[in-house]
Amino acid sequence: MIWPIQLKSPTAVAVAMALLAGAGGGMLVHGIAAQARIPGSLDATQVAAALAQRLPKTQISHVDCKKLAGLCEVTAGSNLFYVDATGRYLVIGRVYDTQTRQDLTAARLLELSPDALLAGAPKADGPGDEPDAGESPAATHAIAAKPVNLKELPATGAIRWGPVTGPKLVVFTDFHCGYCRAMTGDLEKQGFRVEERPISILGSRKLSEAVYCAKDPQAALHAAYEGREPAPAAHCDTSGLDANEAFARRNGFNGTPVIVRPADGAVIQGYRPIQTLASFARGGAAS
Repeated sequence: MIWPIQLKSPTAVAVAMALLAGAGGGMLVHGIAAQARIPGSLDATQVAAALAQRLPKTQISHVDCKKLAGLCEVTAGSNLFYVDATGRYLVIGRVYDTQTRQDLTAARLLELSPDALLAGAPKADGPGDEPDAGESPAATHAIAAKPVNLKELPATGAIRWGPVTGPKLVVFTDFHCGYCRAMTGDLEKQGFRVEERPISILGSRKLSEAVYCAKDPQAALHAAYEGREPAPAAHCDTSGLDANEAFARRNGFNGTPVIVRPADGAVIQGYRPIQTLASFARGGAAS
């Protein structure tokens, strides 16, 4: 969903950011101070010039107008956002390819700086040093999460994979989440024992049910991350998936992935490099 927001005060921006963090989707920010308009062609040089005028305190690193139809991708330090052809309208949030089922924003951020992504949602933020930019929506997820009680979950609702002797983690994921796909690949390569519990943050409930009810849920899980939908399966009891989502809501899991250490319920929200996950699984700090 897209909300037109008139940026008149820091409070208005803070509300807008809160809406973005809760919805997990994109937001259109309207009304960046501007007088002049430039032609509607997608020209990176013109867009960069317009941004330099309208966001003078933001150091733009790169503008790419060739990746997405109708939008230019803008990187400013560790921030990633999008603008229209005029450089007037700023889009903060995630961009998804519905054909390939890929989170393009997540994939791009992983390319830019995977070790810096410490939030439950992609750090797709607006220009962070402008007076009215407000706090990054990602920053609210960087606070250490409280431990959770995994005993509240039923045995159902989980897809277990990896060698039984490997380091054990419980992971709440969404099959449309690019970070989840990347982290699952890391865990698989390093021989972790994973109890994966799907939750629908990005509208993936139907896909979660197809994976969970497949004849081979483990194979279906990895296929889903590769963009291949599992073959239709007979209906099965999906109340375990309902329990996953209720548990996630109770514990404030608003993004994915969320990693839980079974031994004590310690929680990490957001993608982490494999070295951090290995340390965490052995009892290291949830950082």
